[in-house]
Amino acid sequence: MSDLILQMRGIGKEFPGVRALTDVDLRVTRGEIRALVGENGAGKSTLMKVLGGVYPHGDYAGEILVDGVEQVFSGVRDSERAGIAIIHQELALVPQLSIAENIFLGNERVRGAGRIDWGRTSSEARELLRRVGLDEDPTLPVSALGVGKQQLVEIAKALSKRVRLLILDEPTSALNETESENLLALLGELKEQGITSILISHKLGEVTRVADTITVLRDGRTVETMALSGGAVTEDRIISAMVGRDLEHRFPERTPDIGEVRFEVRDWTVDHPTQLGRRLIDRAGLTIRRGEIVGLAGLMGAGRTELAMSVFGRSYGRYVSGTVRKDGTEIRTGSVADAVASGIAYVPEDRKELGLILDDDIRRNLTLAGLRRVSRRTVIDPARESVAAERLRGQLRVKSRDIFQAAGNLSGGNQQKVVLGKWMFTEPELLILDEPTRGIDVGAKYEIYLIIQRLAEEGASVLMISSELPELLGMCDRVYAMCEGRITGDVARDEADQESLMRLMTTTGS
Repeated sequence: MSDLILQMRGIGKEFPGVRALTDVDLRVTRGEIRALVGENGAGKSTLMKVLGGVYPHGDYAGEILVDGVEQVFSGVRDSERAGIAIIHQELALVPQLSIAENIFLGNERVRGAGRIDWGRTSSEARELLRRVGLDEDPTLPVSALGVGKQQLVEIAKALSKRVRLLILDEPTSALNETESENLLALLGELKEQGITSILISHKLGEVTRVADTITVLRDGRTVETMALSGGAVTEDRIISAMVGRDLEHRFPERTPDIGEVRFEVRDWTVDHPTQLGRRLIDRAGLTIRRGEIVGLAGLMGAGRTELAMSVFGRSYGRYVSGTVRKDGTEIRTGSVADAVASGIAYVPEDRKELGLILDDDIRRNLTLAGLRRVSRRTVIDPARESVAAERLRGQLRVKSRDIFQAAGNLSGGNQQKVVLGKWMFTEPELLILDEPTRGIDVGAKYEIYLIIQRLAEEGASVLMISSELPELLGMCDRVYAMCEGRITGDVARDEADQESLMRLMTTTGS
């Protein structure tokens, strides 16, 4: 038997007006961890959907061979019968069902006249959970689990189908550091069990740590495949292959022009929205100057998002006390409308759930936060709306067919640009960015950084939340740290390093 478990030859795939894949080749060795990297829109997920039967035979060009035998997948079940399983970025679990029911959904353990054998279901589920390192009761509803544990349930579900080739699409994008480490360690354990993995990820540090080989896609074509065993593959080399050029600096150079204090938050205190007495934000205070990019660092659960959302029109939590001042004068932020009217904008952490209407077009998403600007006497003027959207699309370099393309059909990086554009359209004086580059590639990140810097140069104040300390250190003029709902200090850019920030992020202060 050949060492190759998978061969994809000359794969091509088109969508209306877009060629997603062109003559792509992929050869994967049995038992390896193969990383698939590239910019958003490079074709990674499309290629894996071809392999997983999401796009059936006849809907693409080229051929797929598993164990040297050509495959004709008419759907996902055919791919699964060949031992292939995909865990998509958006998990496909039913929250109301139990862990065991989710694991065997569509693949139920039955006896007699088609009746479910609950004893076998529970015992086999428990064994699969043990294999993925999850010590949970199989009868527990999936809704009771965090995202990290739900990822493990998805892997257990794949193992129940006797998977031989496991495909994971951005599996750590929504996980904290500990959950990510556990998941990556599990890939190594599955490798020892003879399971081959294909890992799609933008996190190059993770990729270089766990993968045996890296394949780079760019503009729907295979660019290069690199073996990591020799130690010569660096993140810079991978980035160069991904974007087609050398990035001398991960972050754009900037000479800030910082003015007087524009916004100030004083003694901000917020409780949990449903759990009485549980304090989320405790007397937090910070200042942001005109033209300044201020970072906000903190470990998972520190309260960064809760602080941002509560300041933005009290859109999360139960307000207890505190004030927001603009140019020294207290302003109203009791609702989102109040916050927007006061010049505050908020780009949320979850762009798909909170930032965009995915079924609507780019035009409507870009103008949604500022409809008054494209309306005449409360009636939207389609011509003005289209002109404004086209202008923003050009400024932000959104890659799309036109402004009438659905936002849900854009790559992650272009979706993020549309969310940014929506709030840029309101011409905010304070722009709060919550994980603005999560789940997007290095090339798109650089473009987002340029947009943020341009806004600051035009006089806007920026508060940037990020879980990546190098990003905060590379982009921000000053960085605040949070721990357990409290601001524990701030550090100027020329004095900040990861160690000093981590100390502040792990101490509650007085």
